[in-house]
Amino acid sequence: MKQSALDPVLAALRGAPSRTWSLIITLYGDAIVPRGGSVWLGTLLEFFRALEIGDGVVRTAMSRLAADGWLVRQKVGRNSFYRLDAKGEAAFAEATRRIYSAIPADWPGHFALLLPDGAERETLVRAGCGVIAPGVFVAVRPTQADGLMLDVQGDAVTLRALAARAWPLEGMAASYADFVQSFTPLRDFLAGGGVCTPMEAMAARVLLIHQYRRIVLRDPRLPDAVLPEHWPGTAARCLCAEVYRALLPASEAWLDAHAIDETGAALVRNSEVFQRFS
Repeated sequence: MKQSALDPVLAALRGAPSRTWSLIITLYGDAIVPRGGSVWLGTLLEFFRALEIGDGVVRTAMSRLAADGWLVRQKVGRNSFYRLDAKGEAAFAEATRRIYSAIPADWPGHFALLLPDGAERETLVRAGCGVIAPGVFVAVRPTQADGLMLDVQGDAVTLRALAARAWPLEGMAASYADFVQSFTPLRDFLAGGGVCTPMEAMAARVLLIHQYRRIVLRDPRLPDAVLPEHWPGTAARCLCAEVYRALLPASEAWLDAHAIDETGAALVRNSEVFQRFS
């Protein structure tokens, strides 16, 4: 692959604060979990060397994730294998749904205003609810919470203004626009017939989903009717889907050749990854 196609993405990664553990989370969720969830540490080390991240940094990050209950280590002889713990499985299932699935179309045409009991507030924030005042939340769809819930109706202008107040849409739009700018050169390279090696495709795939994940998991996924005009999240999703599909064959070939389980066998492909973003 031409160096210029992936260099801007790698430069952004290296210029950001060290978050190797977060990249590991992305790699597991996107590539390892569909193949069973357990992989040899040597596979991970080889992948991160391609990103110029040293073995010691990766080992430290893996130990941290294991200590925090995300991963479980199994020793087979002198080799270490890591799989998701129960905490990681639950988090990955929800993240996978939000990253790869389309925005639900079943919006009732109004918001739900929530005045929950104190214990519910952190849960609502994690669920993507907006906040318009201390202790006052806005949900796109009715949700389960102890406390008072009211419907908020209005015309398109009113509901759009409420959405802009409840969620940090301006900052989110800027993040989506940066994502599009960062990955457009790679999209153009691939669309123009550019070819990646399996390792390059695997690296590009993980970096693509890593950057997209960081935005979309903060996105309340509001219906088009209440989003600002020309919402860049739409273009970002289309670009991500296009690049992801182009990278899948070669990146899956890299996993076929390098990802092994505790028995020494290659992790088995899961055809469902080819249905993502459909």
